[in-house]
Amino acid sequence: MGIQDNQPPPSRSGETRSSEAILSSLIEQVESFHQRFRQELSGDIERLQKDKNRLIENIEQLQNQYENLQNQHQQAVSERQFAQQQVWLKQLAQVLASNLQRELVARINRLRSSSEEPLLTTDPSGLQLPSSLQSDLSATELEAVLDTSLNDTFRELQQELSSYQSDLSQRLSHMQSLEQQVEMLLETVVSRLKDQIDRTAIPNGENTPSGTSQPVVEPVRPQPTAMEGSKKPTPSSRGGSPVQLGLFLALMSAVALSLFNVCLKILLQGPQPRQVFGLFEIEGIISPGIGNSLLILLLRMIVVMALMPVVATFLYPAVWSDMKRFIQSRDTPLILTVIGSGFFLFLSQVCIYIAIGEIPTGIAITIFFIYPIVTVLASWGLFGDRPTLIRVIAMVVILGGGILCLPNFFGGAAGNTQVGIIAAISAGVAFAGYVLLTQIAAGKLHPIPFSLVNFASIFVFCCVSLMILPDNLGMDVDLGVWQGLIIGGVVLGVLTLCSYLLNNFAIRSAGAALASIIGTSGPALTALFAFFIIGEALTLKQIGGMALVILGVGAMSVERLMASNKKADSSKK
Repeated sequence: MGIQDNQPPPSRSGETRSSEAILSSLIEQVESFHQRFRQELSGDIERLQKDKNRLIENIEQLQNQYENLQNQHQQAVSERQFAQQQVWLKQLAQVLASNLQRELVARINRLRSSSEEPLLTTDPSGLQLPSSLQSDLSATELEAVLDTSLNDTFRELQQELSSYQSDLSQRLSHMQSLEQQVEMLLETVVSRLKDQIDRTAIPNGENTPSGTSQPVVEPVRPQPTAMEGSKKPTPSSRGGSPVQLGLFLALMSAVALSLFNVCLKILLQGPQPRQVFGLFEIEGIISPGIGNSLLILLLRMIVVMALMPVVATFLYPAVWSDMKRFIQSRDTPLILTVIGSGFFLFLSQVCIYIAIGEIPTGIAITIFFIYPIVTVLASWGLFGDRPTLIRVIAMVVILGGGILCLPNFFGGAAGNTQVGIIAAISAGVAFAGYVLLTQIAAGKLHPIPFSLVNFASIFVFCCVSLMILPDNLGMDVDLGVWQGLIIGGVVLGVLTLCSYLLNNFAIRSAGAALASIIGTSGPALTALFAFFIIGEALTLKQIGGMALVILGVGAMSVERLMASNKKADSSKK
């Protein structure tokens, strides 16, 4: 819906307790927890350091064993080659002897028929040779026989050497792969050790989601809240220039959300065509209703889910590692809490879409801002956070302003006024439920992955709702308007992400409390843009009621800022 960004958060638990004894006890508990956490973390770091040293020693031992194996292998190869050479020489002598014997026998058989002289004589070497063969056997023939035998022997030797070389190459490749695995294991251990040390060196991340789909909500338990890599910004801890930049970015985020609401109003059909800037008329693309509101929300979420991973990685590079830990943690209560907050945010958006379609845009947003009343009362009942006098007065002011903003139930306003008012109130109540669940999950998941899970939950709830919705409440869209409807969904999605980015940078520069104070200008900016863009005018009574609502919500944000600064000063002392 886009109107829930930059809204004043509910106050944290424990701020109303003024007893010094309780405060001292709380501080001692936090310090003891901090000491235990540091001791446990130091023990983990020492254990990881020991593991690292042990792995380094193991690698050195593996390297020494590898060198010893190489030396032993070379020595074994040398001995094997020497023994093999002796065997080859014996085989060569046997082959030569057999070849010579075959050749001599052939010569003897040829000489039998031509001569009757003794066929065999005794050679000094002990070999029986024909006497005629001793004169006829030439050196050339003997050389040819020897060449043939040597060639055969060398071929056999080459085959055996090739087999030995292949076996040696396989063994070396196996040893290299083992070495690479050990190196990768060592790098992994060192990287984890470095990450653990880095996490101990930086403060915790922002404990509560913020941006397009989240208000800035303080956790119930008192603990430090800060954006990643920086302390919680306050006017006393930052210079004037960053604070001014943060306030400007917060204002631009509120402007983007106001334009979002007006663009949504232009998409929805009304009893009469709307004049844009007084120049041309637009009849609207789709009629207001539950099914059509779900369709618009689905188109918007398609754009958001396509671009949000890039935006999340840019804002918080560790978003995917956090998401992996969140999924693998199997923390069922946390998972149900995060998904439940997404469900209440989904209901809030559907209801505010219906409200914007039925009553003036600024009035719908103003009525929606009753959610701080529900949040404060529910926090009192659930967490024991008793409201202060300032909050009680602010709630009375917000309630009075909301009543003054109500359009006439029985005529005088375009559209189904009763449905619009009920839908706006329902949107505020559902958003209060989202805020309370966000409070419960605060500190357990960084706001960027929290936002990503919320967006994904809304996308899934939209798809499921459109599939199970009855026909009488389903979509009612003409075929000829799909192109304009898709373009409108893209515009709404882009405005959503623009507001998300601007609000995130505003919190980093000026702090969550100051950014939420600027966010209270949402109803006034929405009414202002609706008046100038589509000529949607309000009565003086409605303008006065809107001013009271803004004043009440702003008072809550200022009180939260003052309480935060007071606690920061007391902790420094």
